[in-house]
Amino acid sequence: MSTKESPSLGQFQDQVSQLLLRHRSVLDIMSKLDQTSAAVNRSVTKAITDCGCIELNASKQPFNELQSLDASQSNINNHLSGQLCEHCKEFVESSLGRNLFYLTALCTQLQLDLTEVVTAESTKCSTLGLFNLT
Repeated sequence: MSTKESPSLGQFQDQVSQLLLRHRSVLDIMSKLDQTSAAVNRSVTKAITDCGCIELNASKQPFNELQSLDASQSNINNHLSGQLCEHCKEFVESSLGRNLFYLTALCTQLQLDLTEVVTAESTKCSTLGLFNLT
């Protein structure tokens, strides 16, 4: 971890708002959000297919209705093995950062407070717990 203090979500939203010049239309922002989401998917795919630093081995998730939810969670696999190399990690982080930028810009244009959106989702996750299964 770095010793620099991370900006708050509110500070980040203010910064994004100040930097958003060319794509101020909500339509432009939505299309850039889609584009950056695809770039995130592509960067993870390239880490698997070009670099090979991570591997994907997907199969049906084991789920036994008779098991407790805790036991089921411990049996679920994320289908990945390995770790992102430095190059791929930088690329994925950069792609996620651009995606986060446009997600934040969309919040701003819709007059939504990013901190409130995250807080509401966190509260929902805390309240629903395992019933918030996704």
